Amino acid sequence: MSHPVSSPAATDDSFVSEIDSLLAGEQPLCRDRLLEYLHLLNDRFATLRPGHLRILAERLRLAETEIYEVASFYHHFDLAADDKTPVPTLTVRVCDSLSCTMSGVELLVERLTATLGREVRLQRVPCVGHCDSAPVAVVGTHVVAHADVASVHATIDQGLTEAVAPGVAVDYAAYRATGGYTALAAVTDGSLSVETVLQRLDASGLRGLGGAGFPSARKWRIVREQPAPRLVAINIDEGEPGTFKDRHYLETDPHRFLEGLLIACHAVAAETGYLYLRDEYAAARALLRRELDALHADPPVPLPNIELRRGAGAYICGEESAMLESLEGKRGMPRLRPPYVAEVGLFGRPTLVHNLDTLHWIRDALEQPPEQFAPPGRRGRRGLRTFSVSGRVTRPGVYRAPAGISVRELIDEFCGSMAEGHELYGYLPGGASGGILPASLADLPLDFDVLQEHGCFIGSAAVIVLSQHDRARDAALNAMRFFAHESCGQCTPCRVGTVKAVTLMAAERWNRPLLEELATTMTDASICGLGQAAPNPLRCVLDHFPDEIDG
Repeated sequence: MSHPVSSPAATDDSFVSEIDSLLAGEQPLCRDRLLEYLHLLNDRFATLRPGHLRILAERLRLAETEIYEVASFYHHFDLAADDKTPVPTLTVRVCDSLSCTMSGVELLVERLTATLGREVRLQRVPCVGHCDSAPVAVVGTHVVAHADVASVHATIDQGLTEAVAPGVAVDYAAYRATGGYTALAAVTDGSLSVETVLQRLDASGLRGLGGAGFPSARKWRIVREQPAPRLVAINIDEGEPGTFKDRHYLETDPHRFLEGLLIACHAVAAETGYLYLRDEYAAARALLRRELDALHADPPVPLPNIELRRGAGAYICGEESAMLESLEGKRGMPRLRPPYVAEVGLFGRPTLVHNLDTLHWIRDALEQPPEQFAPPGRRGRRGLRTFSVSGRVTRPGVYRAPAGISVRELIDEFCGSMAEGHELYGYLPGGASGGILPASLADLPLDFDVLQEHGCFIGSAAVIVLSQHDRARDAALNAMRFFAHESCGQCTPCRVGTVKAVTLMAAERWNRPLLEELATTMTDASICGLGQAAPNPLRCVLDHFPDEIDG
């Protein structure tokens, strides 16, 4: 099926009319919604033309350079070189992160390059959050699972280029029918005091599940102590390669997370809750909008303002302060701290930041006794953890398993064992940044605070399983290429260090002294967690897979 290229606007008058028509429903225009306006343009015209950006800058009373520097920061905005050259109206993105690479994505890219016409833009992209169905292609915004050349072409020929909100087992009506929003009502009417809420969260042991593991109740108390007005910002930009649990919970039981959000807003007296959803989750975005409409149509209690914002393809915006910068309509550059976001956050206000997975469990933590919510785990640990598992296993997916479970037990008891013809060789316990461990350490507990002595951490619990057909050095190189691509460029140790590391790691023989020195510099001097954690896979290869560094 042939796809025409977009027709360029011809005059300033046409740029003005197109901008004004597109933004008619967005009045009054707000500086912090700049990314939303850029998405409207990019979606409509398949590119951002200088003429459109010029008129947008006039409407927002900003310098053109300010608009351009934001637009050029995010991967999902296509910047046209001029106002006349036609551009493809369809983009096919192919994920080349670790799980997809292990599933043969290089051959897929090679064949698509040879068979897709010039009217289709083909892009290699980082993780798109569907690692359980690797390899993955995205045609427009439609995800093609277990993609091959035939399925990608069939998707294009059938015109399946727009994501559709999936059906959900627990929609608004079903959630209310099973006691949903009862906890919120109790908190709102005062029958469950905020102090009782905090005490129950303390007793539950609930910690932040986005990677840092900070105790949730303590974070809420810190924000409550700050002067009003306060805000809540929810990070659903899970860009860590191998992570897809937030998407799973959003697409199966969205109101459990929304109830957690509303309880959090009440507990810290926040006037607005912002939802920052990664742009790759187009189907989940349509679902969330539908369910938010249902919630607003029949609210169980008076609701705070809820704003759904769309990311634009920048892994760095998973860092909390970078996310806040993006929500303000800026480049997603991490802030220097202190002050911390709980004190000076979004728009300079005290801000409670959580990820979706954490808020998903707020209702359970309040309704269940601590021993039920956090039963004994394994190896002396307590509670349950949600794991995103991909790689060389029979059944990749999202699994809720006892804290302290080992990767060997996770594979055998939940994932249907290793895939046929594969034996456990190594694993990444926390996605690309969490390091790599050998099979000889496959009985370690997967939980907070126990993997650091081996150079790893559980992070977002994204487990990627390697077999004897893989090499840890290849996995580490794939991760470092990802970090080099996703570095925001603000600090030299990360911006230059990741690129230099890629060059050194691509060599047949690794220069151990130089790589160790580079890793130390990146860890010690980078501003944020991206540069600080980027050397973890590299160091793990040096420590745990020394036989591989000589080619």
